[in-house]
Parts: sequence; structure tokens; C-alpha cells
Amino acid sequence: MAFFSTRLFPSKLSVTVEGALWMVTAAALFSVLNLLIRHASTELHPFQVTFFRNFFSLAFMLPWLMRAGLGGLRTRKWGLYSTRALTGLAAMLTWFYAISVMPLAEAVALNFTTPLFATVGAALFLGEVVRLRRWTATVVGFLGVLVIVRPDADAIDLMAVLVLVSACFSAASALQVKALARTESTTAMVTYMVLFLTPMSLVPALFVWSWPSWGMLVWLVAMGGVATLGHLSLTRAFHMADASAMMPFDYTKLPFAALLGYVMFGETMDLWSWVGAGIIAGSTIYIAQREASLARRERTAAAASASVRDPGR
Repeated sequence: MAFFSTRLFPSKLSVTVEGALWMVTAAALFSVLNLLIRHASTELHPFQVTFFRNFFSLAFMLPWLMRAGLGGLRTRKWGLYSTRALTGLAAMLTWFYAISVMPLAEAVALNFTTPLFATVGAALFLGEVVRLRRWTATVVGFLGVLVIVRPDADAIDLMAVLVLVSACFSAASALQVKALARTESTTAMVTYMVLFLTPMSLVPALFVWSWPSWGMLVWLVAMGGVATLGHLSLTRAFHMADASAMMPFDYTKLPFAALLGYVMFGETMDLWSWVGAGIIAGSTIYIAQREASLARRERTAAAASASVRDPGR
């Protein structure tokens, strides 16, 4: 989409500031998306809402696909795209179901654990070296979850558990996106996501199918458009600046969600939920900054080593 390949904000802004504005835009769009999901779930099963979200997102991506042609989708990463779609679908189904019944802000706060699960996944499945400070930050982040959920022997919030399951699948999907981003374009990744997820999400939707009303259909179309714009804004932000610089701005989703939840549904977060969200946000921001610092050191060491091997460069 050419709109996302040009500078939308004033040219006098630095690239980092513009990236931050794209990130805040994405956070606002995803907050509106969650609101639309909740509204659609009052008439349709969340599994159906998942299907329509993907179906109409695909419809919004078709103009780009027609303009780019099949050459724009040329790839050798079919296996990675397939597994990414599976984990993405699992994340969507669990997330859509959870936010159809639990307070939006609390769900968003718990979903901030995605980078924590990604850290664990990178260590266990990708062989990345995670040292003491990052493990400590990860443990602190999960303590923030306990502050929000405050589990006891008599009651376990199953919807909160479902959000954490969704965050786990989202982390797996994020690790695969990280691998895809090395060779694949932004629009190709977003297009492939909905190309795979639309037929895949239809399968569970068929078991609970009921036709939406004409009025609801308008909201479903809007949901697809908002979802597409949100993902494109997010990937645009990450293309303009390092993920570690953008991460703090992703947490604007919480005040957006809290405001929308209060205005539309009268939902409020108690003090301990805000404290827990702050703990999770702080730990994930630290992890992002730490990963960026280590990456810079590795690049510097590699450049120094190359200079020693070839001093004439």
C-alpha cells in the first residue's frame, strides 16, 4: 500500500518520532478493534467474529494484491507462513473469546505478557542465550500477572487464563514474524496472514454459524478495515525505528482500552490492576532495551572483527 510507504506526518519530524506516532496510531486502532470485537460478539459467536475479521481484512488487501500481482507474493517461506498462521489463529480465537466477556483494559494488560513468553520461547526453541538480567525481568513481569489476577484457592479467572494462552500463541507468532521480516515485505506478510487465516478461521466458525444482520455487517466491515490499518501502522513503525525504541509507545493501548471500556461499558480497573500492568510494562520494556543493547554490541564486535581481518576495507 503506497499510503504506508510514504511519510504521513510532517517531514521535519525525525524518523524515530514519526515511528513513535505510527506506534501510537496502531495502539489506538487496535483499541478500537477490540471495541468492535466486543460489539460484534453481542450478536455473533467470537469464532464467527474471528472469521469475518480475517475475511474483510483480506478484502481490504485485495487492491494492493491486484496492483502488485502474484510477483508481490513470491516467497520460499511457505512452511513458516503456515505455522505462523496456525499460531496466529489460536491466538485470535482465544483472544476474541476472552474479550467478549472480560473487561477490556484488564485483558489488554494481561496481553502485555506476549514479550515475556517470547523471551522464554526464544530461549527454549530458538537457542537464544538469555542471561540472568533478562530472566529476572521476565520473572518480575509474570509477578505483575499475579498482581492483576490475584488468584486464590477458591477461584481462578478462566478468562484471564485464556488471555495468557492467547499471549503465549501471540509470542510464538511474533517469533515467526521476526524470522519472516528478514526477507519478506510488510504488505506481503500482512496479506499472507489473511490469505491463510480466512479459510482456516472459517472451519471453527461453521460449527457455531448464524447469519449476521445487515446492521452488524457494517460493523464487521469496519472491523476488517481497522484491523488492516492497525497491522500496517504497526509494521510501518517497526520499519522506521528499532523495536526497543517503539515498545514503550505500544503501552498506550492500556489507557486507550481503559477509556473506551469506561465510556462504552462502564468498566473500571482497580489500583492493583494498574500496578500489575505497570510491572509487566516495565519488565518488557527493559527486556526490549536489553536485547537492543546486546544486538548493538554484536554488530560492533562483528564490524571490528571484519576490520581486523581486512584492514584495507
